[in-house]
Amino acid sequence: MQKISLVILFLVSSWSGFTQSASRTTVIFNEGWKFFLGDNHQAKDPSFDDVTWRNIKLPHDWSIEGTFSDKHPAGVGGGALPGGVGWYRKTFSVSKSVSGKKMFIAFDGVYCNSEVWLNGHYLGKRPNGYISFQYDITPFINLEKSNVITVRVDNSQQPNSRWYSGSGIYRNVYLITTKDIHVDQWGTFVQTPEVSNENALVTLSTTIKNGSKKSASVSVVTTLINAEGKQISKSTTLDDVAESGSRKIDQSFRVTKPTLWSIENPYQYQFKTELFVDRKKMDEYVTPFGVRAFSFDAAKGFSLNGVPTKIKGVCLHHDFGCLGAVFNVRAMERQLEIMKAMGVNAIRTSHNPPAPALLDLCDRMGFLVMNEAFDMWKREKNKFDYHLHWDEWHTRDLEDHILRDRNHPSVFAWSVGNEIGEQWDTTGVRITKELVSIVKRLDPTRFTVTANNEVKPTNSLIKAEALDLIGYNYNHKAYENFPKDYPGKIFIGTETTSALATRGHYDMPSDSIRRWPIAWDKLFTEGNADNTVSAYDNVSAPWGSTHEETWKLMKKNDFLSGMFIWTGFDYLGEPTPYVWPSRSSYFGVVDLAGFPKDVYYMYQSEWTNKPTLHIFPHWNWTPGKLVDVWAYYNQADEVELFLNNKSLGVKSKKEDELHVMWRIPFEAGTLKAVSKINGQVVMTKEIKTTSSPARVILTADRSEIKNGSDDLSFVTVSVVDADGNIVPYADNLVKFTLSDNIEIAGVDNGDPTSHDSFKATERKAFHGLALVVIRGKNRKGTAKLTATAEGLQSSTIDLVLK
Repeated sequence: MQKISLVILFLVSSWSGFTQSASRTTVIFNEGWKFFLGDNHQAKDPSFDDVTWRNIKLPHDWSIEGTFSDKHPAGVGGGALPGGVGWYRKTFSVSKSVSGKKMFIAFDGVYCNSEVWLNGHYLGKRPNGYISFQYDITPFINLEKSNVITVRVDNSQQPNSRWYSGSGIYRNVYLITTKDIHVDQWGTFVQTPEVSNENALVTLSTTIKNGSKKSASVSVVTTLINAEGKQISKSTTLDDVAESGSRKIDQSFRVTKPTLWSIENPYQYQFKTELFVDRKKMDEYVTPFGVRAFSFDAAKGFSLNGVPTKIKGVCLHHDFGCLGAVFNVRAMERQLEIMKAMGVNAIRTSHNPPAPALLDLCDRMGFLVMNEAFDMWKREKNKFDYHLHWDEWHTRDLEDHILRDRNHPSVFAWSVGNEIGEQWDTTGVRITKELVSIVKRLDPTRFTVTANNEVKPTNSLIKAEALDLIGYNYNHKAYENFPKDYPGKIFIGTETTSALATRGHYDMPSDSIRRWPIAWDKLFTEGNADNTVSAYDNVSAPWGSTHEETWKLMKKNDFLSGMFIWTGFDYLGEPTPYVWPSRSSYFGVVDLAGFPKDVYYMYQSEWTNKPTLHIFPHWNWTPGKLVDVWAYYNQADEVELFLNNKSLGVKSKKEDELHVMWRIPFEAGTLKAVSKINGQVVMTKEIKTTSSPARVILTADRSEIKNGSDDLSFVTVSVVDADGNIVPYADNLVKFTLSDNIEIAGVDNGDPTSHDSFKATERKAFHGLALVVIRGKNRKGTAKLTATAEGLQSSTIDLVLK
């Protein structure tokens, strides 16, 4: 059995906005940029006149502002949106007080092929669109004069991705100021070689950088602080750091009765590391971390802090639907809140390093993370993808990825590749060993894995015998043979299911399941050969499985440590196996707008202890039509179904069943389900036949948002009948008017075939629902949002800007 215990950290919360001490300043550098879509190499000249360029605030994704077309080079797989070349410029000044200090500009992510200049001086290039990087700009800064930072982004060679990538500086940018002697970039590493409820040994390695031209005797003073702000212990180490050199300092701490980081209680400590030379403070570096231990057992699966824990995960791509690839903390937090309510306890960052703030959120909210580096190695998947840069950049990119993320308590595994072409190539053995050696050199504490769609022992990546875990993508029929195929090895379902669904759309002709490719709504028409509305978890991509099939296997076999469903949310691009007019995926348990599909409640009934009762489909059909009514439930032993107060019988789940079902002829009225345990009512749910749309209702997820920031309110738009029931077929065009202190960040409805712009002041309802995302405009007070639709009663809500 393999066991690893550890503690995790990160320098500064990437989304906190601003951190400052007397010796180090980190400022978000997102305001005051100018943007030009097109290519003009004269723009790198600091004297270039950019007065006609567009004023923007970062993060920014220019592709999401474009028009959907299957003629765009990215193709439908890339979201059917445009790429191209874009230039960004920012003019800024720095005070004379920074004289003698070091200055850096740091980017969380730029997609892709970014090149950066300061005052005309070339700083460098990073092809990988998901990697964080920084440049030392000290030699080129003008004090008390204007400075111009220029960034060229080239996303013109397409296709270069199998999903929607976005284009531009789509993550945060920071300006960092330090003294010559400082903690290096991503310069701390926390480990816990011993962890128990009674005692933990915590070690901290700090890399000190000396940017001066003389050696220095540096005193490293590190204070361990708990979540309540109380000092636990302190350690001081004195060591010499050579001129223009670096030095790693190791310190150890004992924590008595530590509060362990867990999914249920994601408790974090922090280290405050201060550097002194001749009693003068040189730097202060804050490192949040969590104390926790994990292990995998070939027979019993995964354990966290000694507690057996099934990994109930989802894969997530990096886009936010109508917001595009622009990283927004509140948008990510909302996704994680929706996943947490479903019972999800783990995220796989598919198929690339995420924004660091995602990991901050997972640390704080209690999610395990499988952190993935690459979607391909030397063998291409698309003509212009990362394989073109592999030889020159993969070592640096992987090193930076591990160094940046290795201290988050949420990260339990590194995936060094997804469905890699070298699975069938003998070079896969060598490359796997190389990548794992890089990971282990920088972080020996976590498990390594690749996500394999070839699960036979002949797979070259597995034959390398370097990986800690064996990851299966799909191949659910091979799960139960794993102990025989891989004796003593550890299983994890790196990617599962790929079931297909459109929120609010029902019926599934059984003879059409494998008729690819065609858009969903053209494949499934109302009714089938026996005039039955049926389904609902019986459609999957040819390589996948239904949700119920895979979870049943996971649930009953302890050696199956867990799984990551493809996917938690729908995402832009990759509508596989469908083609145009589809432009986003159908795989999500939740649609692109954030509205749960029915199967969400199957997981909620299985993965949480929250009382759940969910019945479907809607109750608007042709009289006499046979309808399969399903119910997901928990905390009960039976469900009774009523139609217009007449009992249609009691059903209970048998053996490994995950739902109950009644097949009944449609009759207008009220369908009511009642779950019971020992004869006592647990929950009641009703679905009513609706009349015509009568009014619009607006419901904000948060009625108060922070003003002058990137905070958002996600407002659900419901089209309802006179009795307030959502009309399942409603597709009314809803128009939005706003007070002048708020603006629309995006509109959506979850329709994977819609080609309407996400950047509009109107949206059609899709199966009765739409979404409008609101942000403030630097003016505190009350804001108003009004929704109107022709022939319907309008709705207005107030939002408070704090």
